[in-house]
Amino acid sequence: MSLAFIRKVAFRYLRPSRKEGFVSVIAGFSFLGILLGVATLIIVMAVMNGFREELFSRILGFNGHIAVAGLTREGFKDYDQAVHKIRGLEDIISATPVIEAQSMIMKQGTAFGILVHGILLSDLKQRKLISDHIVMGTLDSFTQPNAIIIGRKLAEKLEVLPGDGLTLVAPEGNSTAFGMVPRLRKFTIAAIFDVGMKDYDAGVAFIPLAAAQKFYRLPDAVSGIEIFVKDPQRIQKITAEVVQALGTGARVIDWQKANEKYAVAVEVERNVMFTILTLIILVASFNIVSSLIMLVKDKVQDIAILRTMGATQGMIMAIFFVTGSTIGMIGILAGGALGVAFALNIETIRRLIEKLLGTNLFSPEIYFLSKLPAKIDSYEVVAVIVIAFVLVFLASLYPSWRAARLDPIEALRYE
Repeated sequence: MSLAFIRKVAFRYLRPSRKEGFVSVIAGFSFLGILLGVATLIIVMAVMNGFREELFSRILGFNGHIAVAGLTREGFKDYDQAVHKIRGLEDIISATPVIEAQSMIMKQGTAFGILVHGILLSDLKQRKLISDHIVMGTLDSFTQPNAIIIGRKLAEKLEVLPGDGLTLVAPEGNSTAFGMVPRLRKFTIAAIFDVGMKDYDAGVAFIPLAAAQKFYRLPDAVSGIEIFVKDPQRIQKITAEVVQALGTGARVIDWQKANEKYAVAVEVERNVMFTILTLIILVASFNIVSSLIMLVKDKVQDIAILRTMGATQGMIMAIFFVTGSTIGMIGILAGGALGVAFALNIETIRRLIEKLLGTNLFSPEIYFLSKLPAKIDSYEVVAVIVIAFVLVFLASLYPSWRAARLDPIEALRYE
């Protein structure tokens, strides 16, 4: 007897006869359970990776990797010198002086709270998250002292287009003999951007730095400096270099500390989902144990005959091990292919389901992003498949061992 014989018998047991219908049903559920478990785990991990990447790429695209702020309410006064020192560091892509302030924006009695960024046109063009997502108007009009750039969601709420006027209301008013009077200034929309994040598209606006300095009463200062670096993963080392270059006259915070809650929440959720979905594969593996044990009981006479014909315990164990492992392996490979294919086309599938059901499955009002992101990590896919293979092989061992331990004389006597 050879490996070909073991394989032939094992594959014969994969096609159970009519009287073994219940065994085949359990084996079918085992196959489906492993397939769905592997596919679901790959899809969920891809979505979690995509969500994390999209979230942080857009947050950092707006706010930079490192933020530098002054120590007083008067702002950062020596910002030109500080920017020159920072730009001289090796790992720095850009250092942008900005003014950030909460304000009110108004149009014909409609008002919304927004975060205003005062920034130079040259620096705004370097921010690809904004400059590459202008959907109306042009950045060239940003040279005007009263120019403003807003997001598409905000433009829709205010029902405005490029060229329309808006009014900004500063958080601090003017003191007069009649009390505090709101400080207002009219701006003209130069362009409208759409970055696909509701909070930014509906709550952020950009105005020229000189206009922001005048409007927010910081004539010779900025509220901070936003720094972009070449390698965000080495942020702690680069932050230390920035602190050393600036000395003790500024507050420096990197993106990991500023977004620590987001990072921890996403990582914890990712690990929990991985653990829970791995349990699905484990449960499906238990079904393989059940189906093989029942198959062994149904094949007691076959096992006895094979033993009397010269089959060793190792060969009997190999036959049932191949039978159980084949169910699992086919399920794992099919689940892996299904999971990868689904993750690669998840946005198309989402839109199709929404169209069929007539409902919104991924509202940007709730999920922060306008598209369902997915990023497949090949190492994670391999890890999922390897873990599934290990569970399937372990699940096939015990029933195979029991089959090999059967005494052929007792089995024939029992029959």
